[in-house]
Amino acid sequence: MALTPRLSGQVAARAHHSPAAAILQKIEPFFAIGQVSGGPLLIATLIALAMVNSPIGADYIRLWDRGVRISYGAWSFSRPAAEWVNDALMPLFFLIIGTEVKREFVKGSLASVRTAVFPVVGAIGGLIVPIAIYLAFNLGTPTQHGWGVVAAMDTAFSLAIVAMFTTRLPPAVRAVLLAFAAIDDVFGLLVIAVAYTATIHLWFLALAVVAYGGIVGLLRLRWVAPIPYVLLGIIVWIGVFGSGIHPTIAGVAVGLLLPTSSRLSEGRFAERVQRPIDELKQAHAAAEQADDPEEAEEQRDSAQQTLGYIHEMAAATDEAAERLVRVLTPWVSYIVLPLFALSNVRIHLSPALIAEALHTPLAIGVVAGLVIGKPLGFLAATWAATRAGAATLPDGVTWRMVLGIGGVAGIGFTISLFIAELAFADPVQTEMAALAILVASIVSGIFGYLMFWQAADPPEASPR
Repeated sequence: MALTPRLSGQVAARAHHSPAAAILQKIEPFFAIGQVSGGPLLIATLIALAMVNSPIGADYIRLWDRGVRISYGAWSFSRPAAEWVNDALMPLFFLIIGTEVKREFVKGSLASVRTAVFPVVGAIGGLIVPIAIYLAFNLGTPTQHGWGVVAAMDTAFSLAIVAMFTTRLPPAVRAVLLAFAAIDDVFGLLVIAVAYTATIHLWFLALAVVAYGGIVGLLRLRWVAPIPYVLLGIIVWIGVFGSGIHPTIAGVAVGLLLPTSSRLSEGRFAERVQRPIDELKQAHAAAEQADDPEEAEEQRDSAQQTLGYIHEMAAATDEAAERLVRVLTPWVSYIVLPLFALSNVRIHLSPALIAEALHTPLAIGVVAGLVIGKPLGFLAATWAATRAGAATLPDGVTWRMVLGIGGVAGIGFTISLFIAELAFADPVQTEMAALAILVASIVSGIFGYLMFWQAADPPEASPR
């Protein structure tokens, strides 16, 4: 999700007027409003680390573990605040991811079959190799069931690193990374559903399927009003949540349904509004010239009616998928993801924990699986598929860029922390896994940045 060319030019121009602006030019992609940004997530992570390791760390953790209750009459439902963030808010993030991925596969850089196969094959390699590396260190130990920790990647941080290069990388890099991240995260969510869900309640799952079918039916009928879609989407979330499967998968599933084409093309829009625009001019002029107040009011009403028609025609040229991403992105970047970090990052950076992590198969397996397994698996699988003729490199993408994509895929944060909480009943193991995820994410982020820096086009000289 790189900065738009216009925004990139604005940021570059500011750098000529202020030293601070020159610094901001480097970090702007981490805080861009129009995309899922990693900056607020990073700040929230640092705040959470500071709070957990402060004298009030225990009280801070208890704050997020305190129950938040919803009740009506005799009915009551309570869950810890952190779980409300994970279960009720994080699906919005994955709704954006599912929507963006569909757009890339339908009309973006992955629209052809061979380029679409590229990230799919890479995601399979990026799943199998890290798990194999983790099990090589942990098979036969009490921590072997934590293999799912290395199954998924963090989308926000990885996209933010790509965005740091703005227009210096081809658009296909972002498309491949986005598709790889979504497929990788779906695999991670399926791991949660299959390996870390004790019981699946089929009645709730059936409810989700029926509501999902309702959304499909409304789309077939070309239903326009958004409220039925919102209500059915909530029912899908309730069904998936009640079934025992992590509800973030509901976000991806609904996102994949959103239309990526407008109901009215720009050409048809111009044809349909030309006469109403003329009528609007006439009605406005007649209202201004009318001596009779009733006649003037009648002409103003006619003008407003025509404006309503033009407004609806203009709305019909907007893609539902693009509109949803535009509305949700600031909320997800600046509220949902920071709340996730604040409530889920609980790593005590004690010398004893760090010393123990250096010698435990759990931490070594997580770090090796993410730092080595992700880039190795992604690169090897895509290279083999390309050599076999089943896939092809998207336009402008080089193998060094592919290695960079695999590198930032080792940033395992959101889903990895999810799975660590589910996989380990022992709080010490959970904390050690979280520490390993943090270390692996830092190393992977630096490695991916260096790969992109070497592969990117040299920066153009800014006009003065």
